[in-house]
Amino acid sequence: MNNSYLERAKKVITDPQILSVVAAKRAKQLAAGNRPMIKCDSENLLDIALLEIAEGLLTYEFPDETADAAPAAPAAE
Repeated sequence: MNNSYLERAKKVITDPQILSVVAAKRAKQLAAGNRPMIKCDSENLLDIALLEIAEGLLTYEFPDETADAAPAAPAAE
């Protein structure tokens, strides 16, 4: 893993746990055949993911908890 990519990515996603999850998920996507969004000298998929994060090409969001709630059942008439 390239430490300079990691340091740059830490400036974009400051929480280390979130950074590790985002980078790991993107590396898994790349391993599955997704194309990189950026040119990178390294062939390491984690390096590519970190560089994509550092360049602002990847973001994250937490799911809306209210959207996951089941809709209320209609009232009986």
